[in-house]
Amino acid sequence: MSHIPRIRTVLGCALLVSPLAVSATGCSTEHPLSAKPYDATGRLAFNVDDESRQVDPSKPLEVTVKGGDDRITDVTATDAAGRFVRGALSEDGTRWRSTSPLAAGVHYTVRVSTENEDGEPGLRSIGFDTVAADKRLRVTFGPDSGTYGVGQPVTAELSKPVKGAEARAVVERGLRVEAHPYVAGRWHWVDSKTLHYRPREYWPANATIDVRSALDGVRIKGSLYGGPAKPLEIRTGDRVEAITDVAAHQLTVKRNGKVLRTIPVSTGKPGYDTRNGIKVVLAKEPSVRMTSASIGSSDFYDLQVSWATRVTWSGEYVHAAPWSVGSQGVANTSHGCTGMNTENAKWFFDTIRLGDIVQVVNSSGDMMTAFDNGFGDWNMSWEEWTKGSSVKAAAAPGGGGPADPARLRPRT
Repeated sequence: MSHIPRIRTVLGCALLVSPLAVSATGCSTEHPLSAKPYDATGRLAFNVDDESRQVDPSKPLEVTVKGGDDRITDVTATDAAGRFVRGALSEDGTRWRSTSPLAAGVHYTVRVSTENEDGEPGLRSIGFDTVAADKRLRVTFGPDSGTYGVGQPVTAELSKPVKGAEARAVVERGLRVEAHPYVAGRWHWVDSKTLHYRPREYWPANATIDVRSALDGVRIKGSLYGGPAKPLEIRTGDRVEAITDVAAHQLTVKRNGKVLRTIPVSTGKPGYDTRNGIKVVLAKEPSVRMTSASIGSSDFYDLQVSWATRVTWSGEYVHAAPWSVGSQGVANTSHGCTGMNTENAKWFFDTIRLGDIVQVVNSSGDMMTAFDNGFGDWNMSWEEWTKGSSVKAAAAPGGGGPADPARLRPRT
């Protein structure tokens, strides 16, 4: 197994992860105060062509430096559902190669961060489609089987794009989701190959959710027929919610409505304000390296951070921040992450699970987006959500669930 010989420089609260895990950019992606990366197009070589639709999924993905003093510092390869392709970076930073197989009939986006000899950051992004396993429409459900928090959406990744209301309605009717105890929900088309499913409110606590496709052999449109799909079963645990009140500088954790702990925190300082809204826990990492080297600011830091709970693809975390204990509960000093003392961060890390809710209120930051930076699905009103469905059906019954996003706007 290869290891990474030097620090990966990424934006804001960004990170360095193990060579088998593809890392992401930081808390302040595209922030106006961030240094603009140079275009690394001519400095990198890929073994696939940009916008290609004929990539063989059986072959590994490779990125190499063409020459000069540039080094690869970070590679993020994801499909439309946000699933990562694992990979390893060579010791000299000149070559990255995937270590997990690509899926057939899937669109991938690859973002490569580089660094030149002066430490300046570069960036290059490409997209490509892998060849479908056959000519039939195949469906891959997510997440993986297991137990999640009540905020975890169900995803469906299609092997081919489906366009047109009639064809999409056929697909939706063939994708069955059943929750026990019962709760109704709807599919929402994120794009022509990706759907997300959620109820009006959060999933019930301690529920079982069965997901399957009845599309095998069904004519969808023209000569396109449905293919087989592996069913999915996930479970939910207790309803665990973490609510960060930025104005009050505190985070409150509740389980099934009962307050477990209220924690003093420090969130994003002015210019790096933490995003408002409802987020879903994406990953938990006991130790990550965070650096501000690429943002071009005077407050440089290079820290090994413990007990990091990730809530956005761009690198927003809840984590231990022993350096800001004096500001926790009093002032906001981070670059977008939520920091707390080490004891509380370890407790939070042990208490929270993937799919649990992390909600931020009363921040001056933007609202969490729905689909491009993690699972922000719950920030969309039920009325908006149902507009993304191609099947007309009665709305799901109400109940206690997430607050209306309008109520999450920052204080004036």
